[in-house]
Amino acid sequence: MGILQPRDPWYEKIFVAFFEEKMFPDIKLILLWLFFTCVVIYLPLINTSPVRPFVALPMILFIPGYTLIAALFPDRNDIDMIERVALSFGLSIAVVPLIGLGLNYTPWGIRLDPIVISLIIFTIAMLCIAQYRRVLLPVEQRLTIPFHIVIREFKNEFFSAESSRLDRILSIILLIAIIGAIGTTIYVILVPKEGEKFSEFFILGEKKMAADYPNVLFTGTEYPMFIGVGNHEYRNVTYMIETYLVNMQFNDQTNTSTINRMDRQNQIPVFLAHNETTILPYNLTTSQTGYNRVEFLLFNETIPSDSVTGFDRINASYRDLHLWVKTQVP
Repeated sequence: MGILQPRDPWYEKIFVAFFEEKMFPDIKLILLWLFFTCVVIYLPLINTSPVRPFVALPMILFIPGYTLIAALFPDRNDIDMIERVALSFGLSIAVVPLIGLGLNYTPWGIRLDPIVISLIIFTIAMLCIAQYRRVLLPVEQRLTIPFHIVIREFKNEFFSAESSRLDRILSIILLIAIIGAIGTTIYVILVPKEGEKFSEFFILGEKKMAADYPNVLFTGTEYPMFIGVGNHEYRNVTYMIETYLVNMQFNDQTNTSTINRMDRQNQIPVFLAHNETTILPYNLTTSQTGYNRVEFLLFNETIPSDSVTGFDRINASYRDLHLWVKTQVP
């Protein structure tokens, strides 16, 4: 085991910190927790069980703040254990939303995978800094987390014999409040209140914006677009997207529309879990003229037979969108 001196080169300090010195127990525990968090998030069957929130919740409410505190205060005398725990919760509540805010301005957005990856990167970076800074300290000053000391400090903080009766009562009330807050949070996550059930269905232009839709289709030319579906039905749903080229005629005298022709272009099945959204690339094209409308139909599990056509099929869809276009020969 290397003994570091202040004048040792930086690369030697890094080598000793990560290759000669043993990893500190709390850092090992957090890395192990990271691994199990990824397992319960992504492993089938487990990721839909009640185990998932119990394992993943500390990754949001405690671990980011704890690792940041560990990196900032590697000396055991910097702050006591109760302060570390309290600051770990407080800073986690600040760090996680800031990571989400940063992701909101990236192409990845606020989604499960980017959030998990960002939290893992942040946590590992803070753990590396904590490991390095602790190794630079004398052995007697390095922060360690022996559980018997944690329990002793906890008892001294909340149930010290030297405390007055009022202090002990206030400490017990504080402890009950913390346990109640954690229990309430777990309950809300495990038993979320169902809101309005609905499905999103939208189309976007070439630049993934609700603009610049094609209004003139030349035969044989592909026009890139995007079709989006979002599931907020509080259950898994298998959708079916159908696209049609339509010739529709409006009668001014009767104030009615008639479909003269309706040709299916594509059928696209989409499976989505609750609260999941997908945006699919789609190339709009036609080989013939005579169409003046493009229909996008979304079916929610119940798909009518092919004998149902025209307005009956449009009305049978769960959601429908359309574009008015002109079709021409180049």
